[in-house]
Amino acid sequence: MIGSPLPDPRATALADIERKIADFFGTGGQASIAPGYERAIPPVRSDKIDPDTILKRRRPSPTRAERIALRRITEEL
Repeated sequence: MIGSPLPDPRATALADIERKIADFFGTGGQASIAPGYERAIPPVRSDKIDPDTILKRRRPSPTRAERIALRRITEEL
């Protein structure tokens, strides 16, 4: 092996955070509880259905007879 293993970066970050916490509380710092998130209640859904907003059904595809007729018309052009 070349050299020694590298120290774990998480351990150094954790030691730094613990040192900062000890300094904070050592100087008389106080912990406080922050207010939490309050979810907004959505409005109640209406039971009314507006006929203009109902999705239109897909147009039916042409039948075999209609396809044959369309083919004849296009061939005549």
